[in-house]
Amino acid sequence: MKMRIKTSREKMSPNSAVNGAITQPHEQNDTPMCDRPHLVDSLRAGDIQTQVLNTAKAQRMAEFFSLLGDANRLRLLSVLAKQELCVCDLAAALSMSESAVSHQLRALRAMRLVSYRKVGRQVFYSLLDRHVFELYQAVAEHLDET
Repeated sequence: MKMRIKTSREKMSPNSAVNGAITQPHEQNDTPMCDRPHLVDSLRAGDIQTQVLNTAKAQRMAEFFSLLGDANRLRLLSVLAKQELCVCDLAAALSMSESAVSHQLRALRAMRLVSYRKVGRQVFYSLLDRHVFELYQAVAEHLDET
């Protein structure tokens, strides 16, 4: 059996002792992709870094938008954007069960998109504040433009 000697550009895989396979190493290229170093310098200096979304806030925003990725929750927001309603009226308006509406409202409350007030045994829901309404309205208008 003839043994092959590896060149400096070749690397044996972990299983090479068993099967004799030889693989090429992954080449690392330290050359920057951008040919405009002034941008890299300003990033390093922190000018743009203060505008970059931090990881924790990005995660919270991703969870927020993920929550809005449900059609039933968006339908609830569309109704609540017009008026305050109780669970039974929301269920009737959306042709959903009260249990399903309550479940979705719980998620929307947890993300601080809706608020509620109690009148006796009834609970009335509304959008938490104008920011939620403006977000809903901006997305709806954007989609209507296309």
